[in-house]
Amino acid sequence: MRIVVQRVKKAEVNVNGKTVSSIGNGLLLLIGIEKGDTTKEVEYLARKVCNLRIFSDAYGKMNLSVKDINGEVLIVSQFTLASHIRKGNRPSFDNAADRDTAISLYKLFIKKIQNEVKVVKEGIFGAYMEVSLVNNGPVTFILEKSSKTHII
Repeated sequence: MRIVVQRVKKAEVNVNGKTVSSIGNGLLLLIGIEKGDTTKEVEYLARKVCNLRIFSDAYGKMNLSVKDINGEVLIVSQFTLASHIRKGNRPSFDNAADRDTAISLYKLFIKKIQNEVKVVKEGIFGAYMEVSLVNNGPVTFILEKSSKTHII
């Protein structure tokens, strides 16, 4: 499972020219579910995201979490995060989880975030989406955890 975490001033998702979700100050999460991912990875990464201290405190130091600032979270499924480009120039998506597993784990991830953060919005799973954001910093992190590796 891979998550791109972006600290944003605002972000929104549009589908077919219509805004389906938008947030203000908080986090935009792009999430890719891979083969072998389980509820264990979902629970770990949801907890990690909610407690990640990447917002500035009164002294300008990254010391506050999205919960601490009462921030909002926008979660967008992005299966291309499960790709690998080891050989050639065309990405391989062989490591992406099957649709049913990915939807199930994606929904569980959203639920876990909702247990910790007041405002949680989402994109539309599997839709062609236009995602726009104002990255605050810019501040961007990549979180990764799988049953095979324990890289964060």
